[in-house]
Amino acid sequence: IVGGHEAPEGAWPWVVSLQVLRGGVRFVHLCGGVLLGRRAVLTAGHCVDGRTDPCYWRAVLGAHNLQKHGPHTARRRIRRIIVHSKFKRETFENDVAMFQLKRAVRYSLYIQPVCLPPAALLQPLENSSDCYISGWGRTAEKGNGLWPLLAASSHTPRGLPPTPAPQIYQLALPFLTLQGGDSGGPLVCYHPDTDQYYLTGIASFGVGCGRPKYPGIYVRLSQYRKWI
Repeated sequence: IVGGHEAPEGAWPWVVSLQVLRGGVRFVHLCGGVLLGRRAVLTAGHCVDGRTDPCYWRAVLGAHNLQKHGPHTARRRIRRIIVHSKFKRETFENDVAMFQLKRAVRYSLYIQPVCLPPAALLQPLENSSDCYISGWGRTAEKGNGLWPLLAASSHTPRGLPPTPAPQIYQLALPFLTLQGGDSGGPLVCYHPDTDQYYLTGIASFGVGCGRPKYPGIYVRLSQYRKWI
């Protein structure tokens, strides 16, 4: 996260680190994800492009520092990976995928599913400026990942040009490139009437890393409720 700050431990209990096995000896963080249920993690489709064998993946939940797992951390292997059948790597259309965990997680103060917004709140949330992203990705375009979980608040999206497709929308948020480690992470927006955070988007792609005039692009999840 560019321009972010270290999140308090347990502040974003739905954030997941999706890790891939490297060299057959250790797992490394590749993308973010978001917990939807005891066995379901949503992420970006491009994260698993060419890596669809679930044997090479694991999910880490309830973590704060990825190099030092605490007592609240849970690790789960993956049973199945489902990528949207119409995902296009060239254009990032339909950039969503679902990971099914082998074993259900136990909810705690540090592991909780994110709320999906009811239909009546979709438009207010998508026009909201009280939104947040979180992840373990790079903190600069040529920098390294910062292992404590970082979070950043959004700027208002007003004044940006319209997006070319209804499935995506753009926000002037700090954002990492595809290799940055924040892809697939959640964009959540707060609604004061319900005092809840709701999942609004999934980090998809961007140009460079936090560059001015190049907003991050997020999957508009209201278009994928039926698929989810």
